Amino acid sequence: MTAVDPGRDVTYHRFRFPADLHLGSADGVAAGPDGLVLAAPAGRVEHTDPHSGDTAGYDAATWTSPVVPVGFAAAELVPSWTADAPPGCWLRVELRGWSGDAATTGWYELGRWAADDTTIHRSSVPGQADGAARVAADTLLVTGATVTGWQVRVTLLRRPDAPAGPVLRTLGVVASAGHTPGTPATRTGATGGPVTPPAPRSGATGDARGRVLDVPRYAQRLHAGGETRWGGGGDSWCSPTCVSMVLDFWGAGPTPDRYAWVAPPGPRPVVVHAARHCYDHAYAGAGNWAFNTAYAGLHGVDAFVTRLRSLAEAERFVAAGIPLIVSAAFTRGQVPGLDYDTRGHLIVLVGFTADGDPVLNDPYAPDDEAVRRTVPRAAFEAAWQGGSGGVVYVVRPESVPLPPAPAQANW
Repeated sequence: MTAVDPGRDVTYHRFRFPADLHLGSADGVAAGPDGLVLAAPAGRVEHTDPHSGDTAGYDAATWTSPVVPVGFAAAELVPSWTADAPPGCWLRVELRGWSGDAATTGWYELGRWAADDTTIHRSSVPGQADGAARVAADTLLVTGATVTGWQVRVTLLRRPDAPAGPVLRTLGVVASAGHTPGTPATRTGATGGPVTPPAPRSGATGDARGRVLDVPRYAQRLHAGGETRWGGGGDSWCSPTCVSMVLDFWGAGPTPDRYAWVAPPGPRPVVVHAARHCYDHAYAGAGNWAFNTAYAGLHGVDAFVTRLRSLAEAERFVAAGIPLIVSAAFTRGQVPGLDYDTRGHLIVLVGFTADGDPVLNDPYAPDDEAVRRTVPRAAFEAAWQGGSGGVVYVVRPESVPLPPAPAQANW
């Protein structure tokens, strides 16, 4: 275990299935060979898709986690999961806050997720706000309650005539204190708006100095004149472009037959495919953090959302051979080398120079060659921590070990 920066309270905890089934309360779910499955339905749900108007009935079963204490007053909670949802199936993910031995908030929906858009339109759920908390797409923001623990509930839903049911493999939540991120609607690559970052807190350095991982370089702006569905097109596709880079780094990206539907194919159809399958129909964008890691998880890799306290923690991942997808916000001139304004942007951290400066694959580039950029460490760390509170997507095969976690574990 390594020391924790005392200025940042962040914890991440997740459940793996089927191993952790017994830790929670099961109602109609059971252990399958690859995860949690819908066994004997506990009820039936009639759901009207607000984006199509279609109503259908679904068999439903739930798993509710135990209360997970975090050890501090949490201000924000972000869930993420990996699952399979064949045609006719989807998942509902809900969160609530606890303090001591009592719930201090109600349940809030943090996602209606499907692997594609043929069953329901995958979406966050807007309009959830009360005196205790509010939902900002993929994040539960605590506003008037004391939350020192959390509980998560997932409902597996399946049409009675579906040939196969959903499978839940992992379900986790990162809890943190004292930061309000931009909504996913602002994670579009280069939409202006100033941010005021905190002073960076790097802490002890890792052992990734001088290591750069050979992540392929994909420019989202190659798609700016093509497909405009799923968030407006390439200028808005930073998140799915980053996920596509990292999946292909691991050799885990979708095979060409999966994205053969993209017509015309354009410069890189796999990115169009990713944008469609990460898209959140409620806010009309492809930057929902949990939906992006869930998309990655469809490809046989482990994927989750967490927050890191510093680039020193990020170095541990690069030293372990794991690139990170990071969420940052900055104004033109704030980070030399990133000469545009953004209220929220996803970038792949691929390594560090010998002096410790971050080496990035920034998809907001006119072509693939211009994707690779090196930026000053302190300025970039401030933009990342100030923009999202240190949000990262961790995407890696299970065969590649995570680095040792700090004492207050945030991975």
